[in-house]
Amino acid sequence: MAGDSLYFDAPDGLRLHAATYGPKDAPLTALCMHGLTRNHKDFEPMIAALPDRYRFISVDVRGRALSDRDPNPENYKPATYVGDMTALLDRLGLRRVALIGTSMGGLMSMIMAKAMPDRISGIVMNDVGPVLDKAGLDRIAAYAGKTEPFDSWQAAADAVARVQGDIFPDYGPDDWMAFARRTCREGDDGLIHLDYDPAITRTVSDVRPGFFTRRAMWRLFRATRRKPLLVIRGETSDILSQKTARKMIRIHPDARLVTVPRVGHAPILDEPEAVSAISTFLARLEGLR
Repeated sequence: MAGDSLYFDAPDGLRLHAATYGPKDAPLTALCMHGLTRNHKDFEPMIAALPDRYRFISVDVRGRALSDRDPNPENYKPATYVGDMTALLDRLGLRRVALIGTSMGGLMSMIMAKAMPDRISGIVMNDVGPVLDKAGLDRIAAYAGKTEPFDSWQAAADAVARVQGDIFPDYGPDDWMAFARRTCREGDDGLIHLDYDPAITRTVSDVRPGFFTRRAMWRLFRATRRKPLLVIRGETSDILSQKTARKMIRIHPDARLVTVPRVGHAPILDEPEAVSAISTFLARLEGLR
């Protein structure tokens, strides 16, 4: 599937891209925010599986896919991304949206819950929480910085399968090719490139969840307590532990945890368990309007 492209200006003038899906007069709009090395296409399998009565705005965070690459890599951080999301909501005239955030997008959701609570109706956090497990951070750091191009789409699909095979053990050749098509692009040189600015990964290896960071992140998470929350976790996730996920549900007054079996970090959200949970959650938010 393909959405309608929308371009908008970030507060610092960078030209950014989002894709829109579904009717403009939908009873509910969801803003979809991807993970570190992904882009707006990451949510297309989910959108295709969900009821078509809703509108989805899926973004390319700066430095990814059709959004401009930032000449200053220091701007590749969640606080800047949240400012960009504010500009997007203003550009569309959206006073209130649901948030669906995968990994980094989920961290952005927590910041937005604190910064603009009146504009958020509810939050889906996909395989992320206030504590990021070191094993997962090390794994991401190991592959995210390797951006050498591939000489064919098949080579790209094979590479994705090698890196992600343990995360999606039930995927076959067609799944890996679709994955590659969502995360890569063909360049003018005829080679297949990962579809992001390599500079976005420069600080990943420096992220270490120490005591004070964890305490600050739990304080930030508490900002979500004012909104209905759906936490989705991959059963074998190495980023969101079962312990952290259960604590999130325990301290939040209106939250539900759904586990996607035989999947790691992070579920694509087209899995039956995720589709059912998100459909129910969006219907509930629609009723709360």
